Amino acid sequence: MKNNNEADNSYGHVLKYTGIFGGVQVLNILIGLVRNKAVALLLGPAGMGLASLYNTIANFVSQGTGFGISFSAIRHISEIFDSGDNERVSRFVLTVRAWSLVAALLGAAACIAAAPAISSYVFDGEAHAFEVMCLAPMVALMAVTSGETAILKGARRLRELAAAQVWMVLAALVIAVPVYWKFRASGIIPVLLLTAAANAALTLRYSARLFPFRLGGAPGALGEGLGMIRLGVAFILSSIFGVGAEMVVRSYLNTTANLDAVGLYNAGFMLTVTYAGMVFSAMETDYFPRLSAVNHDNAAVAFTANRQIEVSMLILSPMITAMMLALPLLIPLLYSGKFAPVVGMAQIAVLSMYVRVVMIPIAYITLAKGHSRAYIATEGLSALVLVAATVACFGRWGLAGAGAAILISNTLDLAVILVYAGVRYGFRLSRQVVACAAVHIPVGVAAFAATCAPDAWLRIGGGAAAFALSLALSLRTLYKKTSLWNRLKEKFFR
Repeated sequence: MKNNNEADNSYGHVLKYTGIFGGVQVLNILIGLVRNKAVALLLGPAGMGLASLYNTIANFVSQGTGFGISFSAIRHISEIFDSGDNERVSRFVLTVRAWSLVAALLGAAACIAAAPAISSYVFDGEAHAFEVMCLAPMVALMAVTSGETAILKGARRLRELAAAQVWMVLAALVIAVPVYWKFRASGIIPVLLLTAAANAALTLRYSARLFPFRLGGAPGALGEGLGMIRLGVAFILSSIFGVGAEMVVRSYLNTTANLDAVGLYNAGFMLTVTYAGMVFSAMETDYFPRLSAVNHDNAAVAFTANRQIEVSMLILSPMITAMMLALPLLIPLLYSGKFAPVVGMAQIAVLSMYVRVVMIPIAYITLAKGHSRAYIATEGLSALVLVAATVACFGRWGLAGAGAAILISNTLDLAVILVYAGVRYGFRLSRQVVACAAVHIPVGVAAFAATCAPDAWLRIGGGAAAFALSLALSLRTLYKKTSLWNRLKEKFFR
Protein backbone atom coordinates (compact mmCIF):
# COMPACT_ATOMS: atom_id res chain seq x y z
CA MET A 1 0.00 0.00 0.00
CA LYS A 2 1.09 3.59 -0.70
CA ASN A 3 1.18 6.05 2.13
CA ASN A 4 -0.46 9.46 1.81
CA ASN A 5 2.72 11.29 0.78
CA GLU A 6 3.52 8.72 -1.89
CA ALA A 7 -0.05 8.84 -3.18
CA ASP A 8 0.05 12.63 -3.29
CA ASN A 9 3.39 12.53 -5.10
CA SER A 10 2.06 10.09 -7.68
CA TYR A 11 -1.00 12.25 -8.31
CA GLY A 12 1.23 15.31 -8.40
CA HIS A 13 3.70 13.75 -10.84
CA VAL A 14 0.99 12.67 -13.29
CA LEU A 15 -0.73 16.04 -12.98
CA LYS A 16 2.55 17.94 -13.42
CA TYR A 17 3.60 16.28 -16.65
CA THR A 18 0.06 16.09 -17.98
CA GLY A 19 -0.03 19.83 -17.29
CA ILE A 20 3.28 20.47 -19.06
CA PHE A 21 2.34 18.54 -22.17
CA GLY A 22 -1.27 19.62 -21.90
CA GLY A 23 -0.07 23.23 -21.98
CA VAL A 24 2.11 22.43 -24.96
CA GLN A 25 -0.85 20.81 -26.68
CA VAL A 26 -3.05 23.84 -25.96
CA LEU A 27 -0.48 26.04 -27.67
CA ASN A 28 -0.15 23.51 -30.47
CA ILE A 29 -3.91 23.42 -30.91
CA LEU A 30 -4.18 27.21 -31.07
CA ILE A 31 -1.47 27.36 -33.73
CA GLY A 32 -2.95 24.35 -35.49
CA LEU A 33 -6.38 25.96 -35.55
CA VAL A 34 -4.96 28.91 -37.47
CA ARG A 35 -3.30 26.53 -39.92
CA ASN A 36 -6.41 24.36 -40.31
CA LYS A 37 -8.60 27.39 -40.93
CA ALA A 38 -6.25 28.70 -43.60
CA VAL A 39 -5.84 25.29 -45.24
CA ALA A 40 -9.59 24.64 -45.16
CA LEU A 41 -10.29 27.96 -46.88
CA LEU A 42 -7.51 27.47 -49.44
CA LEU A 43 -8.08 23.79 -50.26
CA GLY A 44 -11.69 23.04 -49.30
CA PRO A 45 -12.93 19.58 -48.22
CA ALA A 46 -11.67 17.83 -51.39
CA GLY A 47 -8.18 19.30 -51.07
CA MET A 48 -8.01 18.41 -47.38
CA GLY A 49 -9.20 14.91 -48.26
CA LEU A 50 -6.40 14.52 -50.80
CA ALA A 51 -3.81 15.80 -48.29
CA SER A 52 -5.23 13.35 -45.73
CA LEU A 53 -4.82 10.42 -48.12
CA TYR A 54 -1.20 11.33 -48.94
CA ASN A 55 -0.39 11.76 -45.26
CA THR A 56 -2.02 8.42 -44.42
CA ILE A 57 -0.02 6.68 -47.16
CA ALA A 58 3.25 8.12 -45.83
CA ASN A 59 2.35 7.05 -42.29
CA PHE A 60 1.44 3.57 -43.49
CA VAL A 61 4.75 3.05 -45.29
CA SER A 62 6.70 4.61 -42.41
CA GLN A 63 5.05 2.34 -39.85
CA GLY A 64 5.59 -0.70 -42.04
CA THR A 65 9.32 -0.10 -42.49
CA GLY A 66 10.25 1.66 -39.24
CA PHE A 67 11.05 -1.46 -37.16
CA GLY A 68 8.81 -0.06 -34.41
CA ILE A 69 11.72 2.02 -33.12
CA SER A 70 9.42 4.84 -32.04
CA PHE A 71 8.13 2.65 -29.20
CA SER A 72 10.54 -0.21 -28.61
CA ALA A 73 13.53 2.16 -28.25
CA ILE A 74 11.72 4.05 -25.46
CA ARG A 75 11.34 0.87 -23.42
CA HIS A 76 15.00 -0.15 -23.76
CA ILE A 77 16.50 3.32 -23.20
CA SER A 78 14.23 3.89 -20.20
CA GLU A 79 15.39 0.67 -18.52
CA ILE A 80 19.08 1.46 -19.17
CA PHE A 81 18.62 5.10 -18.13
CA ASP A 82 17.24 4.04 -14.74
CA SER A 83 20.36 1.92 -14.15
CA GLY A 84 22.49 5.09 -14.20
CA ASP A 85 25.01 3.63 -16.67
CA ASN A 86 25.67 6.61 -18.98
CA GLU A 87 28.08 4.65 -21.16
CA ARG A 88 25.44 2.01 -21.91
CA VAL A 89 22.88 4.71 -22.63
CA SER A 90 25.21 6.44 -25.12
CA ARG A 91 25.98 3.12 -26.78
CA PHE A 92 22.31 2.26 -27.14
CA VAL A 93 21.57 5.71 -28.55
CA LEU A 94 24.08 4.89 -31.31
CA THR A 95 22.21 1.63 -31.87
CA VAL A 96 18.89 3.46 -32.20
CA ARG A 97 20.34 5.93 -34.68
CA ALA A 98 21.93 3.19 -36.78
CA TRP A 99 18.65 1.32 -37.06
CA SER A 100 16.79 4.60 -37.76
CA LEU A 101 19.01 5.21 -40.79
CA VAL A 102 18.38 1.67 -42.02
CA ALA A 103 14.64 2.26 -41.58
CA ALA A 104 14.89 5.56 -43.48
CA LEU A 105 16.55 3.93 -46.48
CA LEU A 106 14.19 0.95 -46.44
CA GLY A 107 11.13 3.19 -46.14
CA ALA A 108 12.13 5.42 -49.05
CA ALA A 109 12.83 2.39 -51.27
CA ALA A 110 9.55 0.72 -50.33
CA CYS A 111 7.56 3.89 -51.02
CA ILE A 112 9.02 4.17 -54.52
CA ALA A 113 8.63 0.47 -55.32
CA ALA A 114 5.06 0.19 -54.04
CA ALA A 115 3.79 3.50 -55.44
CA PRO A 116 1.86 2.04 -58.42
CA ALA A 117 0.15 -0.57 -56.25
CA ILE A 118 -0.72 1.94 -53.51
CA SER A 119 -2.09 4.41 -56.04
CA SER A 120 -4.20 1.71 -57.69
CA TYR A 121 -5.73 0.70 -54.37
CA VAL A 122 -6.25 4.10 -52.75
CA PHE A 123 -7.19 6.14 -55.84
CA ASP A 124 -8.59 3.33 -58.01
CA GLY A 125 -5.89 3.86 -60.67
CA GLU A 126 -2.21 4.73 -61.14
CA ALA A 127 -2.77 8.42 -61.89
CA HIS A 128 -1.27 9.40 -58.52
CA ALA A 129 1.67 6.96 -58.59
CA PHE A 130 4.24 9.74 -59.18
CA GLU A 131 2.95 11.78 -56.25
CA VAL A 132 3.17 8.68 -54.02
CA MET A 133 6.80 8.21 -55.14
CA CYS A 134 7.49 11.81 -54.15
CA LEU A 135 6.54 10.90 -50.58
CA ALA A 136 9.72 8.76 -50.27
CA PRO A 137 11.85 11.55 -48.68
CA MET A 138 9.03 12.23 -46.22
CA VAL A 139 9.01 8.58 -45.16
CA ALA A 140 12.80 8.63 -44.67
CA LEU A 141 12.66 11.83 -42.59
CA MET A 142 9.86 10.41 -40.46
CA ALA A 143 12.10 7.44 -39.57
CA VAL A 144 14.87 9.77 -38.40
CA THR A 145 12.43 11.90 -36.40
CA SER A 146 10.90 8.83 -34.73
CA GLY A 147 14.29 7.57 -33.60
CA GLU A 148 15.40 10.91 -32.15
CA THR A 149 12.04 11.43 -30.42
CA ALA A 150 12.32 7.97 -28.83
CA ILE A 151 15.78 8.92 -27.51
CA LEU A 152 14.41 12.07 -25.84
CA LYS A 153 11.49 10.17 -24.31
CA GLY A 154 13.59 7.27 -23.05
CA ALA A 155 16.12 9.66 -21.47
CA ARG A 156 13.22 11.59 -19.83
CA ARG A 157 14.16 14.87 -21.55
CA LEU A 158 10.56 15.97 -21.49
CA ARG A 159 11.04 19.74 -21.51
CA GLU A 160 13.25 19.54 -24.60
CA LEU A 161 10.65 17.36 -26.26
CA ALA A 162 7.90 19.83 -25.38
CA ALA A 163 9.90 22.70 -26.87
CA ALA A 164 10.54 20.71 -30.05
CA GLN A 165 6.81 20.03 -30.42
CA VAL A 166 5.95 23.73 -30.20
CA TRP A 167 8.53 24.65 -32.83
CA MET A 168 7.27 21.86 -35.10
CA VAL A 169 3.72 23.21 -35.07
CA LEU A 170 4.97 26.74 -35.74
CA ALA A 171 7.09 25.45 -38.63
CA ALA A 172 4.08 23.62 -40.10
CA LEU A 173 2.07 26.86 -40.00
CA VAL A 174 4.83 28.94 -41.60
CA ILE A 175 5.33 26.35 -44.33
CA ALA A 176 1.72 25.44 -45.14
CA VAL A 177 -0.03 28.80 -45.44
CA PRO A 178 2.19 30.53 -48.04
CA VAL A 179 2.65 27.38 -50.13
CA TYR A 180 -1.08 26.61 -50.24
CA TRP A 181 -1.81 30.29 -50.90
CA LYS A 182 0.44 30.22 -53.95
CA PHE A 183 -0.12 26.71 -55.32
CA ARG A 184 -3.41 25.50 -53.75
CA ALA A 185 -3.76 21.67 -54.11
CA SER A 186 -0.54 21.48 -56.17
CA GLY A 187 1.34 22.45 -53.03
CA ILE A 188 0.22 19.44 -50.96
CA ILE A 189 3.30 17.28 -51.65
CA PRO A 190 5.80 20.17 -51.16
CA VAL A 191 4.13 21.08 -47.85
CA LEU A 192 4.32 17.48 -46.61
CA LEU A 193 8.01 17.20 -47.58
CA LEU A 194 9.04 20.56 -46.12
CA THR A 195 7.16 19.91 -42.88
CA ALA A 196 8.81 16.50 -42.48
CA ALA A 197 12.24 18.07 -43.03
CA ALA A 198 11.53 20.77 -40.45
CA ASN A 199 10.36 18.19 -37.91
CA ALA A 200 13.52 16.12 -38.37
CA ALA A 201 15.81 19.16 -38.08
CA LEU A 202 14.10 20.47 -34.94
CA THR A 203 14.13 17.09 -33.18
CA LEU A 204 17.81 16.56 -34.06
CA ARG A 205 18.61 20.00 -32.67
CA TYR A 206 17.52 18.94 -29.19
CA SER A 207 18.61 15.28 -29.19
CA ALA A 208 22.08 16.07 -30.58
CA ARG A 209 22.70 18.44 -27.67
CA LEU A 210 22.06 15.59 -25.25
CA PHE A 211 23.84 12.90 -27.29
CA PRO A 212 26.13 14.33 -30.01
CA PHE A 213 25.44 12.78 -33.37
CA ARG A 214 28.11 10.30 -34.47
CA LEU A 215 27.99 7.14 -36.55
CA GLY A 216 31.42 5.69 -35.82
CA GLY A 217 30.87 2.04 -34.90
CA ALA A 218 27.29 2.10 -36.14
CA PRO A 219 27.55 -1.17 -38.18
CA GLY A 220 28.60 -3.05 -35.05
CA ALA A 221 25.88 -1.39 -33.00
CA LEU A 222 23.20 -2.81 -35.29
CA GLY A 223 23.64 -6.26 -33.76
CA GLU A 224 23.11 -4.88 -30.26
CA GLY A 225 19.61 -3.71 -31.15
CA LEU A 226 18.12 -7.06 -32.14
CA GLY A 227 16.06 -7.27 -28.94
CA MET A 228 14.67 -3.81 -29.65
CA ILE A 229 13.89 -4.81 -33.22
CA ARG A 230 12.10 -8.00 -32.20
CA LEU A 231 9.72 -6.00 -30.04
CA GLY A 232 9.60 -3.31 -32.71
CA VAL A 233 8.52 -5.76 -35.41
CA ALA A 234 5.49 -6.59 -33.29
CA PHE A 235 4.77 -2.89 -32.95
CA ILE A 236 5.15 -2.53 -36.73
CA LEU A 237 2.52 -5.18 -37.37
CA SER A 238 0.13 -3.63 -34.87
CA SER A 239 0.73 -0.16 -36.33
CA ILE A 240 0.18 -1.46 -39.84
CA PHE A 241 -3.20 -2.74 -38.67
CA GLY A 242 -4.09 0.66 -37.22
CA VAL A 243 -2.81 2.85 -40.05
CA GLY A 244 -3.98 0.30 -42.62
CA ALA A 245 -7.48 0.41 -41.15
CA GLU A 246 -7.50 4.20 -41.44
CA MET A 247 -6.33 3.95 -45.05
CA VAL A 248 -9.03 1.37 -45.83
CA VAL A 249 -11.69 3.57 -44.19
CA ARG A 250 -10.62 6.65 -46.16
CA SER A 251 -10.37 4.66 -49.38
CA TYR A 252 -13.84 3.23 -48.74
CA LEU A 253 -15.26 6.71 -48.21
CA ASN A 254 -13.53 7.94 -51.37
CA THR A 255 -14.90 5.14 -53.56
CA THR A 256 -18.34 4.93 -51.90
CA ALA A 257 -18.89 8.69 -51.63
CA ASN A 258 -16.20 11.18 -52.79
CA LEU A 259 -13.14 13.16 -51.69
CA ASP A 260 -15.42 15.63 -49.91
CA ALA A 261 -16.56 12.83 -47.60
CA VAL A 262 -12.90 11.93 -46.91
CA GLY A 263 -12.12 15.55 -46.08
CA LEU A 264 -15.12 15.85 -43.77
CA TYR A 265 -14.30 12.55 -42.04
CA ASN A 266 -10.68 13.58 -41.60
CA ALA A 267 -11.69 16.94 -40.12
CA GLY A 268 -13.96 15.28 -37.56
CA PHE A 269 -11.45 12.56 -36.75
CA MET A 270 -8.51 14.91 -36.36
CA LEU A 271 -10.48 17.38 -34.26
CA THR A 272 -11.40 14.72 -31.71
CA VAL A 273 -7.92 13.16 -31.70
CA THR A 274 -6.18 16.54 -31.37
CA TYR A 275 -8.49 17.49 -28.54
CA ALA A 276 -7.73 14.31 -26.60
CA GLY A 277 -4.04 14.77 -27.40
CA MET A 278 -3.77 17.13 -24.42
CA VAL A 279 -3.90 14.05 -22.20
CA PHE A 280 -2.69 11.29 -24.50
CA SER A 281 0.57 13.03 -25.39
CA ALA A 282 1.49 12.99 -21.70
CA MET A 283 0.70 9.27 -21.57
CA GLU A 284 3.12 8.43 -24.36
CA THR A 285 5.79 10.90 -23.30
CA ASP A 286 5.90 10.47 -19.52
CA TYR A 287 3.72 7.49 -18.64
CA PHE A 288 5.16 4.84 -20.95
CA PRO A 289 8.81 5.31 -19.82
CA ARG A 290 7.67 5.14 -16.17
CA LEU A 291 5.63 2.03 -16.88
CA SER A 292 8.56 0.41 -18.70
CA ALA A 293 10.85 1.04 -15.72
CA VAL A 294 8.57 -1.02 -13.39
CA ASN A 295 7.35 -3.58 -15.93
CA HIS A 296 8.58 -6.57 -13.88
CA ASP A 297 6.38 -5.66 -10.88
CA ASN A 298 2.69 -6.31 -11.57
CA ALA A 299 1.56 -4.42 -8.47
CA ALA A 300 3.60 -1.35 -9.46
CA VAL A 301 2.31 -1.63 -13.02
CA ALA A 302 -1.31 -1.72 -11.83
CA PHE A 303 -0.76 1.22 -9.49
CA THR A 304 0.92 3.30 -12.20
CA ALA A 305 -1.76 2.52 -14.80
CA ASN A 306 -4.70 3.20 -12.48
CA ARG A 307 -3.23 6.49 -11.31
CA GLN A 308 -2.71 7.60 -14.93
CA ILE A 309 -6.28 6.65 -15.86
CA GLU A 310 -7.80 8.49 -12.92
CA VAL A 311 -5.90 11.76 -13.36
CA SER A 312 -6.39 11.71 -17.13
CA MET A 313 -10.13 11.23 -16.76
CA LEU A 314 -10.37 14.07 -14.25
CA ILE A 315 -8.63 16.38 -16.72
CA LEU A 316 -10.39 15.12 -19.83
CA SER A 317 -14.02 14.96 -18.66
CA PRO A 318 -14.77 18.70 -18.42
CA MET A 319 -13.11 19.22 -21.80
CA ILE A 320 -15.35 16.59 -23.42
CA THR A 321 -18.54 18.19 -22.16
CA ALA A 322 -17.38 21.65 -23.22
CA MET A 323 -16.44 20.47 -26.68
CA MET A 324 -19.75 18.72 -27.32
CA LEU A 325 -21.53 22.01 -26.66
CA ALA A 326 -19.09 24.07 -28.72
CA LEU A 327 -18.66 21.86 -31.82
CA PRO A 328 -21.53 23.42 -33.85
CA LEU A 329 -19.74 26.77 -33.49
CA LEU A 330 -16.16 25.48 -33.57
CA ILE A 331 -16.22 23.49 -36.80
CA PRO A 332 -17.43 26.30 -39.10
CA LEU A 333 -15.12 28.69 -37.25
CA LEU A 334 -12.05 26.44 -37.41
CA TYR A 335 -12.63 25.15 -40.94
CA SER A 336 -15.45 26.72 -42.93
CA GLY A 337 -19.21 26.46 -43.37
CA LYS A 338 -18.66 23.60 -45.84
CA PHE A 339 -17.57 21.39 -42.93
CA ALA A 340 -20.82 21.78 -40.95
CA PRO A 341 -22.07 18.25 -41.93
CA VAL A 342 -19.32 16.70 -39.77
CA VAL A 343 -20.68 18.13 -36.48
CA GLY A 344 -22.82 15.08 -35.70
CA MET A 345 -19.95 12.68 -36.37
CA ALA A 346 -17.55 14.66 -34.18
CA GLN A 347 -20.00 14.85 -31.26
CA ILE A 348 -20.41 11.07 -31.24
CA ALA A 349 -16.67 10.45 -31.73
CA VAL A 350 -15.84 12.71 -28.77
CA LEU A 351 -17.67 10.25 -26.50
CA SER A 352 -15.08 7.62 -27.44
CA MET A 353 -12.45 9.68 -25.60
CA TYR A 354 -13.90 8.44 -22.31
CA VAL A 355 -13.15 4.93 -23.51
CA ARG A 356 -9.69 5.74 -24.83
CA VAL A 357 -8.57 7.39 -21.60
CA VAL A 358 -9.12 4.03 -19.86
CA MET A 359 -7.99 1.82 -22.73
CA ILE A 360 -4.65 3.35 -23.70
CA PRO A 361 -2.86 3.08 -20.31
CA ILE A 362 -3.92 -0.59 -20.06
CA ALA A 363 -2.87 -1.34 -23.65
CA TYR A 364 0.58 0.09 -22.91
CA ILE A 365 1.10 -2.56 -20.21
CA THR A 366 1.46 -5.25 -22.87
CA LEU A 367 4.04 -3.15 -24.73
CA ALA A 368 5.97 -2.28 -21.56
CA LYS A 369 6.26 -5.97 -20.72
CA GLY A 370 7.40 -6.83 -24.24
CA HIS A 371 4.53 -9.25 -24.92
CA SER A 372 4.46 -8.61 -28.61
CA ARG A 373 2.12 -11.33 -29.85
CA ALA A 374 -0.67 -10.24 -27.54
CA TYR A 375 -0.31 -6.63 -28.66
CA ILE A 376 -0.43 -7.67 -32.32
CA ALA A 377 -3.58 -9.71 -31.73
CA THR A 378 -5.45 -6.94 -29.90
CA GLU A 379 -4.48 -4.27 -32.43
CA GLY A 380 -5.40 -6.50 -35.36
CA LEU A 381 -8.81 -7.16 -33.84
CA SER A 382 -9.25 -3.42 -33.24
CA ALA A 383 -8.50 -2.64 -36.90
CA LEU A 384 -10.96 -5.23 -38.16
CA VAL A 385 -13.71 -3.94 -35.88
CA LEU A 386 -13.13 -0.31 -36.96
CA VAL A 387 -13.34 -1.17 -40.67
CA ALA A 388 -16.38 -3.43 -40.26
CA ALA A 389 -18.19 -0.90 -38.05
CA THR A 390 -17.46 1.95 -40.46
CA VAL A 391 -18.74 0.01 -43.48
CA ALA A 392 -21.90 -0.99 -41.60
CA CYS A 393 -22.61 2.36 -39.95
CA PHE A 394 -21.60 4.75 -42.74
CA GLY A 395 -23.85 2.96 -45.21
CA ARG A 396 -26.77 3.34 -42.81
CA TRP A 397 -26.25 6.75 -41.16
CA GLY A 398 -23.60 8.54 -43.23
CA LEU A 399 -20.96 10.60 -41.40
CA ALA A 400 -22.78 10.26 -38.07
CA GLY A 401 -22.44 6.51 -38.54
CA ALA A 402 -18.68 6.92 -39.01
CA GLY A 403 -18.57 8.63 -35.60
CA ALA A 404 -20.60 5.78 -34.10
CA ALA A 405 -18.15 3.30 -35.62
CA ILE A 406 -15.26 4.97 -33.78
CA LEU A 407 -17.18 4.72 -30.49
CA ILE A 408 -18.16 1.08 -31.08
CA SER A 409 -14.62 0.09 -32.05
CA ASN A 410 -13.04 1.72 -29.00
CA THR A 411 -15.61 0.22 -26.62
CA LEU A 412 -15.02 -3.32 -27.90
CA ASP A 413 -11.25 -2.75 -27.75
CA LEU A 414 -11.50 -1.77 -24.09
CA ALA A 415 -13.54 -4.87 -23.25
CA VAL A 416 -10.98 -7.18 -24.90
CA ILE A 417 -7.96 -5.45 -23.33
CA LEU A 418 -9.52 -5.46 -19.84
CA VAL A 419 -10.19 -9.19 -20.04
CA TYR A 420 -6.70 -9.97 -21.34
CA ALA A 421 -4.88 -7.78 -18.78
CA GLY A 422 -6.98 -9.26 -16.00
CA VAL A 423 -6.23 -12.86 -16.97
CA ARG A 424 -2.52 -12.47 -17.75
CA TYR A 425 -1.36 -9.75 -15.34
CA GLY A 426 -4.04 -9.83 -12.67
CA PHE A 427 -4.85 -6.20 -13.54
CA ARG A 428 -8.01 -4.69 -12.13
CA LEU A 429 -9.38 -1.20 -12.33
CA SER A 430 -9.03 0.42 -8.92
CA ARG A 431 -12.06 1.49 -6.90
CA GLN A 432 -11.03 5.11 -7.43
CA VAL A 433 -11.05 4.67 -11.22
CA VAL A 434 -14.39 2.88 -11.22
CA ALA A 435 -15.91 5.57 -8.99
CA CYS A 436 -14.48 8.32 -11.19
CA ALA A 437 -15.85 6.72 -14.37
CA ALA A 438 -19.23 6.05 -12.73
CA VAL A 439 -19.60 9.76 -12.05
CA HIS A 440 -18.08 11.39 -15.13
CA ILE A 441 -19.27 9.13 -17.96
CA PRO A 442 -23.01 9.64 -17.17
CA VAL A 443 -22.37 13.39 -17.09
CA GLY A 444 -20.77 13.10 -20.53
CA VAL A 445 -23.71 11.09 -21.86
CA ALA A 446 -26.05 13.75 -20.46
CA ALA A 447 -24.05 16.45 -22.28
CA PHE A 448 -24.38 14.49 -25.53
CA ALA A 449 -28.11 14.07 -24.97
CA ALA A 450 -28.39 17.83 -24.51
CA THR A 451 -26.83 18.41 -27.95
CA CYS A 452 -29.68 16.39 -29.48
CA ALA A 453 -32.42 18.49 -27.86
CA PRO A 454 -34.80 20.22 -30.33
CA ASP A 455 -34.65 23.64 -28.67
CA ALA A 456 -31.57 25.83 -28.53
CA TRP A 457 -32.13 26.80 -24.90
CA LEU A 458 -32.20 23.12 -23.91
CA ARG A 459 -29.00 22.42 -25.84
CA ILE A 460 -27.16 25.37 -24.33
CA GLY A 461 -28.60 25.06 -20.83
CA GLY A 462 -28.18 21.29 -20.59
CA GLY A 463 -24.67 21.37 -22.01
CA ALA A 464 -23.59 24.22 -19.73
CA ALA A 465 -24.98 22.42 -16.68
CA ALA A 466 -23.15 19.20 -17.60
CA PHE A 467 -19.89 21.10 -18.09
CA ALA A 468 -20.22 22.94 -14.77
CA LEU A 469 -20.95 19.69 -12.92
CA SER A 470 -18.04 17.83 -14.57
CA LEU A 471 -15.62 20.68 -13.85
CA ALA A 472 -16.73 20.96 -10.22
CA LEU A 473 -16.35 17.22 -9.66
CA SER A 474 -12.87 17.16 -11.21
CA LEU A 475 -11.60 20.17 -9.26
CA ARG A 476 -13.00 18.80 -6.00
CA THR A 477 -11.21 15.46 -6.49
CA LEU A 478 -7.91 17.06 -7.49
CA TYR A 479 -8.15 19.45 -4.53
CA LYS A 480 -8.63 16.54 -2.12
CA LYS A 481 -5.94 14.28 -3.56
CA THR A 482 -3.09 16.64 -4.41
CA SER A 483 -1.27 19.55 -2.82
CA LEU A 484 -1.64 21.53 -6.05
CA TRP A 485 -4.00 24.10 -4.52
CA ASN A 486 -1.64 24.85 -1.63
CA ARG A 487 1.35 25.22 -4.00
CA LEU A 488 -0.63 27.62 -6.18
CA LYS A 489 -1.59 29.72 -3.14
CA GLU A 490 2.03 29.82 -1.95
CA LYS A 491 3.29 30.99 -5.35
CA PHE A 492 0.50 33.56 -5.68
CA PHE A 493 1.04 35.16 -2.28
CA ARG A 494 4.82 35.02 -2.56
